[in-house]
Amino acid sequence: AWYVPCLASLETLQELCRKENLRCKSIGITNRNLKSYEVEYLCDYKVEEGTEYYLVKWKGWPESSNTWEPQKNLKCPLILQNFLTDKNEYLSRVREGKALKVRNHVKALQPAVADYIVKKAKQRIALQRWKEELNRKKNHKAMILVENTVDLEGPPLDFYYINEYKPAPGINVINGITTGCECADCPAEKCCPKEAGFILAYNKRKKLKIQPGLPIYECNSFCRCGPDCPNRIVQKGTPYTLCIFRTNNGRGWGVKTLQKIKTNSFVMEYVGEVITSEEAERRGQLYDNQGNTYLFDLDYDSDEFTVDAARYGNVSHFVNHSCDPNLQVFNVFIDNLDLRLPRIALFSTRTIKAGEELTFDYQMKGSIDLTSDSADGLSPSRKRIRTVCKCGAVCCRGYLN
Repeated sequence: AWYVPCLASLETLQELCRKENLRCKSIGITNRNLKSYEVEYLCDYKVEEGTEYYLVKWKGWPESSNTWEPQKNLKCPLILQNFLTDKNEYLSRVREGKALKVRNHVKALQPAVADYIVKKAKQRIALQRWKEELNRKKNHKAMILVENTVDLEGPPLDFYYINEYKPAPGINVINGITTGCECADCPAEKCCPKEAGFILAYNKRKKLKIQPGLPIYECNSFCRCGPDCPNRIVQKGTPYTLCIFRTNNGRGWGVKTLQKIKTNSFVMEYVGEVITSEEAERRGQLYDNQGNTYLFDLDYDSDEFTVDAARYGNVSHFVNHSCDPNLQVFNVFIDNLDLRLPRIALFSTRTIKAGEELTFDYQMKGSIDLTSDSADGLSPSRKRIRTVCKCGAVCCRGYLN
């Protein structure tokens, strides 16, 4: 037997069941709750004969089942507060005088206000579902939050969360390593970094101690050391609670930390599809026309491969560019020692305060001597269209590429 994934949400399926008076245990509609009513959000407001009424959208019921309910019947203080907040937010933006308008002795919201409130309620629900999805898929302990107080933009429609590289057909991101260090207490004389000809990247406080441009060799799955080994940092994933938020200056989504991050700390890994440079060239022309930048060249040893985080990625997909960034790129090798395919890790360059946006330089490739002229190496197709930089830094170069 084979199965086709359902594209309808659970709530949509529940609405269909209730509309047709059907029971389905697998989606939570049973005899016990077939006729249950729970407020999902409030759509409108009016006052009739001195009584306040709200138009209620019932959770798991189609919009055709919406009903006007007196405020005294509503036991949902948070939803009521969201309704009032959204109403006031809309009115403050359009600079209208009052929320209520009198018509034939009936007070009611203007249609534009009610329409905004419904859209905002739907967006809030969609963002909450997206947050839950992100936290189901992540492989680290820290939480991922989502926030949009700027506009009505909802979750991206063509983005899929992944935790590690997604190789294109024919590309092997695991080179079949079968040995590891024998250290009982890393780092010993024959630990992984020394075997590769480099020093251990971390100090005793598990903070980075090497300069940009030098690689990081972490202990791998065949090493004798355990999960608390001081040479296992990037592979554990981000330890910080991060928030994907909507920027207010036209830069789309961004990422901010909700915890203080100390200097030289690992923050997150940059993941996406691993494609050939030829395929990256083709996609780059399309992205340039859209004004997007998601291609990251894996040029530590050669320029054969590129990471494309446009459709597949993790939180790093939403990290914005800055010409004065607080994150630095480092090449990392763990279970794959192929120098053409390093993992990309982002470390803090300074102390980052809680609530501060995280940024890195899109021209940064882990090199020590990157300058504003580094865009000269871009292909002719990339040079044709330059994306304006909106980072706002004093040292802003003016363009992302």
